Amino acid sequence: MAPAPFFNLRNRLLSSASFRRKAEKLPFGQWLARRHAGRLFRIAGGFIHTQVLLSCVRLNLFEILRPRPLTTAELAARTQIPEDRLRHLLAAAAALDLLKRRRRDRFGLGPLGAAMNENEAVTAFVLHHDAFYQDLIDPVALFAGTAETRMSSLWSYATARTTDNLERDDVRAYTKLMSESQSMVAEQVLDAFSFAESKSLIDIGGGSGAFAKAVAARWPELAITVADLPPVADIARQSMLDEGLERRIDVIGIDATSGDIPGTYDVVSLVRIIHDHDDDRALQILRTARAALSEGGRLLLAEPMAARNLAGVLNDAYFQVYLLAMGSGRPRRSGELKRLLKEAGFSSVKRCKTRVPLITSVLVARP
Repeated sequence: MAPAPFFNLRNRLLSSASFRRKAEKLPFGQWLARRHAGRLFRIAGGFIHTQVLLSCVRLNLFEILRPRPLTTAELAARTQIPEDRLRHLLAAAAALDLLKRRRRDRFGLGPLGAAMNENEAVTAFVLHHDAFYQDLIDPVALFAGTAETRMSSLWSYATARTTDNLERDDVRAYTKLMSESQSMVAEQVLDAFSFAESKSLIDIGGGSGAFAKAVAARWPELAITVADLPPVADIARQSMLDEGLERRIDVIGIDATSGDIPGTYDVVSLVRIIHDHDDDRALQILRTARAALSEGGRLLLAEPMAARNLAGVLNDAYFQVYLLAMGSGRPRRSGELKRLLKEAGFSSVKRCKTRVPLITSVLVARP
């Protein structure tokens, strides 16, 4: 890492309009100016990119174009959007690689649009952003904490002092979202972590059981339990009944921030849980997990983590704001998580490589 004086000098120079004009006359300066201009414009115009993607999802364009390219007129008839206005959306989507221009005024799928098909997790993620966009209309108010956010209403039980009076309706919306988006996370985790040496698993904060079901499908001999707040556990039990898994996956209702879990398990998993909580609650959950481990057991911690690489930077920028709107938690670097784990009673922590760290990273800890 460069010393502070270097960064101070760099920032003074880049803050000077006269320096920028002089630098742009030199070949390297021109390259740097174009690069910075492109990055700034990408940030400034990013809100439009998200709305283009959302519009494509709402209009079902990716599924419509899956069999073959269609003309603008055909797409206008299918979407009920006037042709002259639809052209603007199609052109913007093509510029973002969501669609691809073809000859004779046709549009087909671009590489990113094709990846949206059979991808329910990402589709649910995009549609869920409606509430988040509303909270970002006045971003300064969000950062100042002067306005109640719509996102916090989805997850009001996270910051509640007590969960004793929660009902199913209080937790249903966020539980559904987590279930819909869990498949892509579960695939990454299960390709990185093996249950071969384990006989039992408890998934703390397991929601309606999406991760547990994915584990059960891959490891049929593993005894699996889902633990979550009582109203969430009620939803999970019903989900198991609906899918005929009530004898395969047990469900218990418990608040991991304030109570011990009965019994011990070879693996305790926390999938997208710790980053949802501030340090005090996160530490309570980790201590509960530690107490639930059998001798020689392992803690499986999976979530998007902040880091200096591209995936970590994108996670950091996104979740810093997303979790602020939710009302609790923050993205952490692996070093921060290791410090929390050590404080909770874990001594051995290793990182398991995942194929797409942007989706999730995995830490495995032993007491």
